[in-house]
Formats: sequence, structure tokens, C-alpha cells
Amino acid sequence: MTPAVPFLDLSAAHEPITEEIVLAWRQILTTSSFIGGSYVEGFEQEWAAYCQVSSAVGVANGTDALVLALRGLGVGPGDEVVLPANTFVATAEAVVLAGAVPRFVDVDPHTLLLTKTQVEGAVTDRTAAVIAVHLFGQMCDMDALAEVCRRSGLALIEDAAQAHGATWRGRRAGSAGDVGCFSFYPGKNLGALGDGGAVVTDDAALAERIRSLADHGRRIGAKYVHDVVGTNSRLDNMQAAALQIKLPHLDGWNAARRTAMRWYAEELQGLDADLVGIAPQAESVHHLAAVLVPQRVEVAAVLAGEGVASGVHYPIPCHRQVAYARYATHDLPVCEDAAARLLSLPLFPTITREQVGRVGEALRAALPAEVRRAS
Repeated sequence: MTPAVPFLDLSAAHEPITEEIVLAWRQILTTSSFIGGSYVEGFEQEWAAYCQVSSAVGVANGTDALVLALRGLGVGPGDEVVLPANTFVATAEAVVLAGAVPRFVDVDPHTLLLTKTQVEGAVTDRTAAVIAVHLFGQMCDMDALAEVCRRSGLALIEDAAQAHGATWRGRRAGSAGDVGCFSFYPGKNLGALGDGGAVVTDDAALAERIRSLADHGRRIGAKYVHDVVGTNSRLDNMQAAALQIKLPHLDGWNAARRTAMRWYAEELQGLDADLVGIAPQAESVHHLAAVLVPQRVEVAAVLAGEGVASGVHYPIPCHRQVAYARYATHDLPVCEDAAARLLSLPLFPTITREQVGRVGEALRAALPAEVRRAS
């Protein structure tokens, strides 16, 4: 049964641009330019400009973007990489796939983001890089993290898979570290119609290394000359076409998400439900409407009964996943508490005030009077 308020609905946002995408795809079918091509080149140029950097390299997905960034920076066996434990598993997965060791740390209890203090406490003589995960649409304090990395000689990688268009003190996600990594999974603020990803940087030499690594280690301009062991991770022309057509709409879609979050703030007044905090220097693009609630399982069940879909991002922190248990060195109480209480509410660019109001009504039904805060 389809919920009255879906967790994600992209159909209305796609409707005005569907014909344009179909025309572009028809042109690709006619020319057979499926791998590489004008749409890939055009999107890479436009995405780099949007992210306030000089270079963008389209890749197959966001996980590959992280792996390729790490490899391009020379991170590998014997190295440690500091990252928060409350992230999608792909962040940790990329570190291990690059041959390095993930060093999980806790996060700020207000924003649930990586902090300078946590990084400083985790750096060892084996640390090579820090991954700043811009969670739920908000950037980390990149000034503080960049200062720590400069002082310690570490690479700073932005996992911006949930932060397309977000800013920190006016700087766009992807432009504040050594390299930025994006996913274009369909549900992202800027999503492909399949899988896709990109790496962005102001370092031209790094961009060239990553482009080579993503194309079988091929020497740029020499089709059958391979200087390094690479992989096959290219953004295809059809996905690039869809992304290029969608990009001019991104700022408007992000603005609509901000409006919806203001509506949620109104609906949550007086309830024992707290939206994740936003730092004053940050402009979030609200990839997710993440709220901390008591008795999450029970609350989600009531919402479902009221026709409201919800999600959890994420129920098990990385250091508690079986696959990464060997890298868990100590408890991370903020990450663990958030994993137990986080609930993601419906959010997409065309969500209406009426739909948000219905979510609010469901939350009021879900949270019993004794756990509500006084208004």
C-alpha cells in the first residue's frame, strides 16, 4: 500500500524535465556515444564551476569517488584514515578498499558532524587522511578541520554525498578540502537516473591521476598505455545528460527543502523530537529531515499506521558493523545514541505544507503525552 506521505517522491520534480532528458537520450542512442561524450564533458565542466573548483571527474558512483580520491592522494596499505562512525558504510568501505585502516571517531552531539577535537585525539604517526562527512546536507566545520590537517600534514577529503550545494562560510561542498567526493544516486539532492558519482578538486595533477585510475590506469591521451593499476569507473553519457539537465534546478530544489524544514520546525514545537542542529556558519541543503526521538521503533510504527513513511540513517554505526568490528577500538557514545534515536521524516523538493502537517499530526499521535515537552 502506498503511504499517504511517501518518504521520497521525485516524480513531480522530474515531470517538467522529462521531455528534455528523453530528447538527450535519443540523441545519444542515435550517435552511440554511450561512454564519454559531450554530456560527460559538459557536466564535468559545469559541476566543477558549481562546486567552485577547477576540475571534476565523473565516475561510476560515490563509493568509487572516495576510493579513487584516496588512491589518487597516495593513501594505501600502512595508512590510517580518520572518519566519523555515523556515516553510510561506503565511507568506511572505501578506506578498506584503498588498503588503509579506518580510524572511527565520535561526533558533535549538536550537529552529529566530525569535529577538530575528535580528529586531534585520533591522529597517530600512521594517519594519512581525514574524511569529513557532510551528513544530512550540512557541511562540517571545514576551517577547523583544514587547520588540523595542515598542521599534521594530512589530506582532507570531503564526503559530500549528502551535500550537493551546501556551504560553509560561503564555500561550496567539495571546495573546502583537498578533494570532494559526490554520489549521484537517484535519491540525492542532485541525482542521476541510475548510479553516478564525481570527484572535484582544485589540484589539476590530482584530477589527472584520478581520471587515469578511473579508466583502467590509462595514460591520458594514450588509449593502450597503462601506467598504473586502475579500475573501470566512468560516468556514462546518459547519466551525465540527465545530471546536466537537472543541475540548473538544484538551487531551487534545495530552497524548497529549506522551506519544508521550516515547516517541520513548526510542527515539532512542544514535542520530544529534536531536529539535528545546524551550525550558524553552515547553509544546509537538508538532504534528510533527521530528527531525534525516544522509542524510535514505536514512533515509526505509529507513523506507518498513519500513512507516513520514514527511514533511519543509520541504525548501526560503522564501528558496530560486523564487517568493521576489527577496527573498533572504543565506544563512541554520541554515534551510538544517535543510531538508537534518529528517524528520517519525508522530505523532497515538492513536499507540500499539507503533507508536512500530516507528518506532524502523526508525530503527535506517536509521542505519548508523558514524553512530550511542555510548549
